[in-house]
Amino acid sequence: MAHFQTEYQRLEASYSDSPPGEENLLMHVPEGSKSQWHHIENLDLFFQRVYNLHQKNGFTCMLLGEIFELVQLLFVVGFTVFLANCVDYDVLFANKFVNHTDSSKVTLPDAILPMEVCSARIRDNAFVIFLLIISGVFWLHRLVKFLYNVCCYWEIRSFYINALKMTMSELPYVTWQEVQARIIEIQKEHQICIHKKELTELDIYHRILRFKNYMVAMVNKSLLPVRFRLPVLGDCVFYTRGLKYNFELIFFWGPGSLFENEWSLKPEYKRGGNRLELADRLASRILWIGVANLLLCPVILVWQILYAFFSYTEVIKREPGSLGARCWSLYGRCYLRHFNELDHELMSRLSKGYKAASKYMNCFLSPLLTVVAKNVAFFAGSLLAVLIALTIYDEDVLAVEHVLSSITLLGVCITVCRSFIPDKHMVFCPEQLLRVILAHIHYMPDHWQGNAHRYETRDQFSQLFQYKAVFILEELLSPVVTPIILIFCLRRKSLEIIDFFRNFTVEVVGVGDTCSFAQMDVRQHGHPAWMSEGKTEASIYQQAEDGKTELSLMHFAITNPHWQPPRETTHFISQLKERVHREAAGASSDTHPLSLSESEPRSLVANILAGPSTLASVHFACDSSLTNSGVPEMPGGAAALRSLSPISSSLHLRGSLSAAHRASGFTGRAMTGSGTDARTVSSGSSAWEGQLSSLVLSEYASTEMSIHALYMHELHKQQSRGDLSRHTWHRQESDESSDSIPDEVRSEPNAHSRHVPRSHTFPTTLASPGAGSASAASGTAVGRDGAKAQSSSQRRHSGPAADPFGAGGAKVVRTPLVPMGGWAEDGKASSRHHEPLQEETSEDELPPHIQKVT
Repeated sequence: MAHFQTEYQRLEASYSDSPPGEENLLMHVPEGSKSQWHHIENLDLFFQRVYNLHQKNGFTCMLLGEIFELVQLLFVVGFTVFLANCVDYDVLFANKFVNHTDSSKVTLPDAILPMEVCSARIRDNAFVIFLLIISGVFWLHRLVKFLYNVCCYWEIRSFYINALKMTMSELPYVTWQEVQARIIEIQKEHQICIHKKELTELDIYHRILRFKNYMVAMVNKSLLPVRFRLPVLGDCVFYTRGLKYNFELIFFWGPGSLFENEWSLKPEYKRGGNRLELADRLASRILWIGVANLLLCPVILVWQILYAFFSYTEVIKREPGSLGARCWSLYGRCYLRHFNELDHELMSRLSKGYKAASKYMNCFLSPLLTVVAKNVAFFAGSLLAVLIALTIYDEDVLAVEHVLSSITLLGVCITVCRSFIPDKHMVFCPEQLLRVILAHIHYMPDHWQGNAHRYETRDQFSQLFQYKAVFILEELLSPVVTPIILIFCLRRKSLEIIDFFRNFTVEVVGVGDTCSFAQMDVRQHGHPAWMSEGKTEASIYQQAEDGKTELSLMHFAITNPHWQPPRETTHFISQLKERVHREAAGASSDTHPLSLSESEPRSLVANILAGPSTLASVHFACDSSLTNSGVPEMPGGAAALRSLSPISSSLHLRGSLSAAHRASGFTGRAMTGSGTDARTVSSGSSAWEGQLSSLVLSEYASTEMSIHALYMHELHKQQSRGDLSRHTWHRQESDESSDSIPDEVRSEPNAHSRHVPRSHTFPTTLASPGAGSASAASGTAVGRDGAKAQSSSQRRHSGPAADPFGAGGAKVVRTPLVPMGGWAEDGKASSRHHEPLQEETSEDELPPHIQKVT
């Protein structure tokens, strides 16, 4: 290996996260002028607590929630032990008579055993004693954690009041964007982070979502073993809260994890010389954690059953059809999540797409099952009607054994049957519904478009949007299945996991080690088929799938309009917005919606707004309450498109609202649409006015992102017509291995690599015959800057250099990245079986990077 390079090297970033001339700045503040919030050591936990307190609506609500969780745990354990050992069920079921001197009625206290008998039964049951000990230890741990959290959140409460100048009563009406803007402002005064003079929105997001960005990236690259092919069930996804907890325990914060603290990856994981030893160590740790899960399986299983019983029994009795309702699965939330997207922003998108997703799933009711359900409902309804009529005639009918139970079961049966009977007024339009869903969830495999009517698409979408009953069943099975996945599936991926964290970790000054995908750098992780052709230098291994980098970048830029992205990123964003606005203007002036067709598209945006896959059914516009408040009423899609124009009414509305807030004493930055919580604070105005303005801005931001997502998918669809499609949905094995990438592709991280299938596990399908071969132009490529100084604000662990030019303007020839730790010489592709690495000895002392400057 003539040109060997270590894995710890500087990231040739396209931008500096610090202001010019402040890359190595370390702020010094005299002792007398330091505030309470100067130099917070663990900013990750601090910002997470600030965000959690905001989402929990203040200190009092958070405190009550924690207290009730402790009481709830005591209640579940105590009440279960009481029911199992202290109740005489023979008396309760009238199998044993009780002699009374004053009354012949059996009362509830008659069915409760005396205290001495109850205590003796508990002492004689070893299993109950074991459960009580385990529950007691767990409850004491929760109590200590609660007391510690109270002290920490009291400090956060003081930070809101004294530093941010926000009271707890105002907090429920304040958006997170406003809180974030004030944090950025007080950085100049309090120097929360001493490594940077100014904080950015991206810095705060990185600290709050550091570990979640890694999880999103691993799901995007199909690294986590959550997809399985079972003999009878076929392809299925199993990703529960227990499995997610174990993943995070192994990777991030558990004993022996890959991170030495919340913000720094351990140094040995940044080097590749001992990758095999680290993989063996990780595999051994996964094995022990899997064994621990296996030993605790009975206790966890009992707890899951009891908690599910107490949580859902009353709901099922009150609304029997609730189990037939659907919810976004845990895997779906991770698959659909953008990089740098907070929880409330994610749930806002998914909630807006819930109704359309439910209607889409209801389109696939089986006609045979519908006929059976109608007849079963008829017979059950007839029996129920007779029993109800007899009960009305004489209430003593209820005293007959099992009559009340029969009425309850018949009612449940009728409710379940109704869920399989479609609405007679429903129109079958799966393509339109899937397009509406895409407008909100932003991600969708390529082969779904045009195949929305197929059961294969429906089954795959059900993995993201599952039945509530399936969700409960998976959580109940989680204690049994989780150890199996850890021991037999995750251990085999230990080497790929080690390589992933080494290859995709960057060190950012003032932030620490973060996932490189979270930088949303199109050059580093862009995909040529998602408007990044000519702008990205990423190889197939480095590309984010499904346009994750590009869509995440647009979402973050729209959600945080005051964020100053790097120069090349700014060009990408502005170019995309200009193209959408230009085609929107052309569509509104040159074409009529009814004249558009899929075969001869005059405009991508016109195809989005009208035609067979119309977006007219997407109610993007504000509701009547907003319209009556001065918002111009217009079609939803048109309103969204006009909001992209620099002189549009939406921007005029934003400026007007911001000016109104400034006139009334509103401090901080102008409000922007951020997601779920339509809340703001405005001194001198009512809470309702603040909610109204924030809701308007949130709707416009959501609409803007939806149109951009649809446009990018439509352009991606046209660009990929006639080419082999790469579907990550069906990928069973991770592509983080050197065997999954052809040799000729590794050395060509350019646009030609997009014509090669992702790996041999990808099914390749051709475009439909009627799709046509037209492809939209990707726009004029933005010219690269000439000599660009190397940024010292970021470092990369085994990642390719991003800047093709050195500090002096000379071209730098980079060595291409090989996923599994191998390296290729200049201009040559590395062999599939690269020479083995030595154990960690003197390799770790080699220079950080070897380059050739020509």
